[in-house]
Amino acid sequence: MKISASVVAQMLGSWDAGPGPAHQRLSDRLRLLVLDGRLVLDAALPSERDLALALRVSRTTVGTAYRSLADAQFIDTRPRSRAVVRLPDDPMPHRRAASSAPTIDLSFAAPAAPGPILHRAFATALERLPRYFDRRGYERDGVVELRESVARWYAGRGLATRPNQIMITNGALHAVALIARTLVRPGDRVVIDHPTYPHAIRAFTDARARLVPVALEPDGWNAGQLRVAGRGAAMAYLIPDFHNPTGQCMPARVRRGLELECPIVVDETMADLAIDLPRPVAFAADHPDAISIGSTSKSIWGGLRIGWIRARPSILNRLSQMRPGTDLGTPILEQLAASVLLDSLHTHLPDRVDLLRAQRQALYNALAQHLPDWTVPIPPGGLSFWVALGDPISSRLAAIAPDYGITLAAGPRFGIGGAFERHVRLPYSLPEEDFAAAVEQLAAAHRAVLRGERGKHKPSTVA
Repeated sequence: MKISASVVAQMLGSWDAGPGPAHQRLSDRLRLLVLDGRLVLDAALPSERDLALALRVSRTTVGTAYRSLADAQFIDTRPRSRAVVRLPDDPMPHRRAASSAPTIDLSFAAPAAPGPILHRAFATALERLPRYFDRRGYERDGVVELRESVARWYAGRGLATRPNQIMITNGALHAVALIARTLVRPGDRVVIDHPTYPHAIRAFTDARARLVPVALEPDGWNAGQLRVAGRGAAMAYLIPDFHNPTGQCMPARVRRGLELECPIVVDETMADLAIDLPRPVAFAADHPDAISIGSTSKSIWGGLRIGWIRARPSILNRLSQMRPGTDLGTPILEQLAASVLLDSLHTHLPDRVDLLRAQRQALYNALAQHLPDWTVPIPPGGLSFWVALGDPISSRLAAIAPDYGITLAAGPRFGIGGAFERHVRLPYSLPEEDFAAAVEQLAAAHRAVLRGERGKHKPSTVA
């Protein structure tokens, strides 16, 4: 796959900010794009000349940056051909001698498994599994038990739902990707919150959509800007419930008054994680034509890989026809376990929310102690802080952080065009006892960035 110079330039954003020579800053940012997965393996980069023109720098700057990447085995170069993205055989840097502790992963916003609850649910699922032994095992739309449980989940959020309005998927990302492949044509405009869920950006980009970002303001969604952006768009993808990464929740008055000329897809994966507010009413209660996405990954456990789509049966039929191109359904046993877990969610969700409240406070206290100059808005729910760093150093901080025993998701992962270099997402889904050490190490990495030090980091995933 060839990537044009203009696309790479958009990905790089404000790469030239910071200390050091230009070729060093350029190679550092390109390396981070590779490790973050935004520049995919085996992709052919633009020529030195084309990228230099797009960035308005000398060809020598680009050539030196490419040679630095080639020396570090992040690209392969051959005469008279484009440089190709690769990964080093050993992308892990040597740790600082002073750090022998395991790396603390701050790139994932996901809770640990509720072990005993999961065990009981799977025991029940195994008892129910023989009902399906005389069937083929390919349930493209999902087993009836789980679709009924999801319908009850929506009813509990103020939205009457029938099982035939539900399709079960392999997690929320699978749902987003299936919607993108089915309902978006190349060149279609898709409105997104900005920032937003990184893998949704990738799903719509893979569908060759043109993303139209609408800034999520400090006090929330700008309905007027969304309305203007939605004119002529194929759809809008929004995260109204404890937004990822900011944790904001769209107020009821904004939901009710939101008028878009395009179809709305809402990701409600975080809807159950209401810490300071009542659980919000389902978005489609005010917008019956909305396509809703949900998941057990944040409220129960990501390892289940259970998600769903709620939509009109005519939409689900189109999605069902497209689905066999990538998968033939979701595993039966996991679906049966998820049905048990969703039906009993009201019994164990309060404990999870209480735990998140305590973890949120622990991380906030550690940040206030060790990084008092950072701005840390407290979200009313969800799993993470969207922290303002003050300086445009997020990518450099993520690059050097593993040298200090932590991994981070840089702010630009959550946007397009290199935005959000002044932000980083910090999840509070880790055990409380991890936060003191994590933030001490984060503060040390921050000081190193301000001194102009460089670092390398291993590939990481964002959830």
